[in-house]
Amino acid sequence: MAAAAVTTLSLSTVPCKTRLRPGASTTNARQLSDSSSLCQHSLALHLKPRAARPRAARRAVVVAQAGGGGGGYKVAILGAAGGVGQTLSLLAKMSPLVSALSLYDISSVDGVAADLSDCNTLAQVAGFTGKDELAGSLAGADVVVIPAGVPRKPGMTRDDLFSVNAGIVKELAEAVADHAPGALVHVITNPVNSTVPIAAEVLKRKGAYDPRKLFGVTTLDVVRANTFVAARKGLPLADVDVPVVGGHAADTILPLLSKARPKAAFTDEEVEELTARIQNAGTKVVEAKAGAGSATLSMAYAAARFLEASLRGLDGDEAVYECAYVQSQLVPELPFFASRVKLGRDGVEEEVGSELRGLSGYEARALEALKPKLKASIDKGVAYVQQQQEAALN
Repeated sequence: MAAAAVTTLSLSTVPCKTRLRPGASTTNARQLSDSSSLCQHSLALHLKPRAARPRAARRAVVVAQAGGGGGGYKVAILGAAGGVGQTLSLLAKMSPLVSALSLYDISSVDGVAADLSDCNTLAQVAGFTGKDELAGSLAGADVVVIPAGVPRKPGMTRDDLFSVNAGIVKELAEAVADHAPGALVHVITNPVNSTVPIAAEVLKRKGAYDPRKLFGVTTLDVVRANTFVAARKGLPLADVDVPVVGGHAADTILPLLSKARPKAAFTDEEVEELTARIQNAGTKVVEAKAGAGSATLSMAYAAARFLEASLRGLDGDEAVYECAYVQSQLVPELPFFASRVKLGRDGVEEEVGSELRGLSGYEARALEALKPKLKASIDKGVAYVQQQQEAALN
């Protein structure tokens, strides 16, 4: 039988001679695999027909294949009709590792599902609307991504969203515990510093908590850090890798410029300026949109990048590293902390603690300064679940 024609997706990649180093940022399921020689530059799609290759070759990113077939994972996106959710759903639909895509929201998701279903890529799309269909959206999910919630508006901090979004995450985490207890869970909903501890407490109380499988998605901080450092230093974006640790709000976000690759010299003024720019980039977008939304497109891109990394880990790829906000032992005072982690078949395989050693003076002081703020946000999330449980008993 003649080989079926396939379509390949390149996220603006060009050939390069350097293999991806362990610990470098990853984006696409097959682009940056062990036998790949592709480097990224900017987000652009180049679709062209190409002869089919055996999966073991791992050189092309297959996004559509005549006749369908093949393996893959089921991904559920909870909040798929929102600003982040719609774009993320499109990017997930393009992944060669996604065979089933469940889109859930409280309303308006059927149109999104119908629209995406017309894209000739492998993933089969189904829409689920309202609480009565939440369980169905989660059945059999390997990865659950939660972008649901209200976005920031001008003048608001991520923490201002707590009163509304805490309840949303609690409810969705309960559903995950009941209907997809073994899934990897990616929390995007802000304030991530608090919503991840909320999800953890809910899963614990339901007997479904595996700390290796719960993530706060902080990839956007890394994406921004890489972009800004490359521009400032005139470096090829594909080569830049800046770890970002701490949390995902204001000055709990700590880019480790001293650990950036390739090694670059920064003046004190550059360190302060770049750190502040990375920390406040989301606020700049909110202000620029003037009430029309938050950083939906870049967040969706970053969430898709982290989703691909998780799926690569599930699929058995080695040396898959990304920064994420997870249950951590790196900083004794902080039960949750963002750092680079190694991803595998069961989620987090390893925290990369070495990047917290040998910090610059500025970074060491910033780390000490963020600790009480991040701890307060964590405690707020834990207390919320406790209060809700006590209220339910009274």
